[in-house]
Amino acid sequence: MPSVQVHVSAELYEQMKARQIDPSEMFVRELRMEIRRHELCDETDRYLAELREEVGEPTAEERAAAKGLAREIRKHIDEAAETHALAGT
Repeated sequence: MPSVQVHVSAELYEQMKARQIDPSEMFVRELRMEIRRHELCDETDRYLAELREEVGEPTAEERAAAKGLAREIRKHIDEAAETHALAGT
């Protein structure tokens, strides 16, 4: 089996040891999640290409509306994160 070497700061290493985190297990799990994220991004790109072929490029007005919606969603996410941080959850 191939191996990978990862370098971390001494502080991070000490925290990992103190919490008894298995770095190999964690790395494999996180790597699989990152590979899956890339696969989903690729799938999204393919879907958007198909959608553009089917309905065409969005208009400037549609893009502006989408950006506005994205800002509103981000605002709600940020507010929820702040609420949880203040509550200690």
